[in-house]
Amino acid sequence: MDDKPMDDKPTDGKPMDEKHAKSERSEKHEKEFLAQRFEEHRGHLRSVAYRMLGSLTEADDAVQEAWLRLSRTDERADAEEIENLGGWLTTVVARVSLSMLRSRRTRREESLDAQVFVPDPIIDRIEGPNPGGSAAVDPEQQALLADSVGLALLVVLQQLAPAERLAFVLHDMFAVPFEEIAPIVERTPAAARQLASRARRRVQGTAPVPDPDIARQREVVDAFLAAARGGDFEALVSVLDPDVVLRADAGALTGAGVGPGPGATSRLVRGAHAVAAQALSFRSLAQFARPVLVNGGYGLVAAPGGVPVSVLGFTVANGRIVEMNLLADPERLSRLDLTVLGAFPAAAEDDGTGTGTGTD
Repeated sequence: MDDKPMDDKPTDGKPMDEKHAKSERSEKHEKEFLAQRFEEHRGHLRSVAYRMLGSLTEADDAVQEAWLRLSRTDERADAEEIENLGGWLTTVVARVSLSMLRSRRTRREESLDAQVFVPDPIIDRIEGPNPGGSAAVDPEQQALLADSVGLALLVVLQQLAPAERLAFVLHDMFAVPFEEIAPIVERTPAAARQLASRARRRVQGTAPVPDPDIARQREVVDAFLAAARGGDFEALVSVLDPDVVLRADAGALTGAGVGPGPGATSRLVRGAHAVAAQALSFRSLAQFARPVLVNGGYGLVAAPGGVPVSVLGFTVANGRIVEMNLLADPERLSRLDLTVLGAFPAAAEDDGTGTGTGTD
């Protein structure tokens, strides 16, 4: 038998480089298919993470981590065998969010009192043929806006222990069974049920229920803004609930004021007279206030010179303002996506109501 070098060909007669290229194309197709399946769930996953964390940036980080875990080579084969990919991804996002909640809890208590922390708001236009309608909302934004969770509720969720928050959000907001929640919080299903029950009692006893009518909310807030602009203290008190709460989150800013802009401080103000006194500081910004939807409720964005300096969300119940959540942290405001609002006017035109909001 002659000693001859063997041809660099597989037994099927095809060159090795052709077979390798075909394998690469197949792998690329699998990755693209996996990415497509993931994108189908992205909006839902971001909604879960946002309700868990109250932070849009952290929610995006949690969703990205879920994608990284799904796309790793070692897990890709397993991912194709997952019957309920949406449920699997929701579990991953929940685990990541729970870890983030636990790790940031001490940091937040040290850096910013949880009582004055205002979650990231979801902003949308209020103009249009339909109340709150907007023709340019991307699918992820739309998923967040659908069945919006108000800032007041998110503030209450911030006060819950991480495991309680997870159990409540997953079960009460997304109908995840306690049997699936239990391993995430490392408890029995019965214990997970108790976590959600405790959270539910606290939410029901603390979070105000807003009036569902946006038009009615607008009437009350416009009256508040007109009174603030006119310096009418008694008119301000008349639209505020006696136990109204103003929560102002200015981040790391220090100074003497509570309103948006330089010199603002984070603080919690309670009671109609105290809140009315603070509201008078909004007078200079009233002409720059633009009406928007803030987490599905009526709110305002103030943007002197076209630069947003504050987002103010109102909770209106029984015809009065019961809670105001003001975000005036420049760093966090700079990260908000306000493109859906279009260009900000230099100052809003007076629409005859005296509010300076210029609404239609």
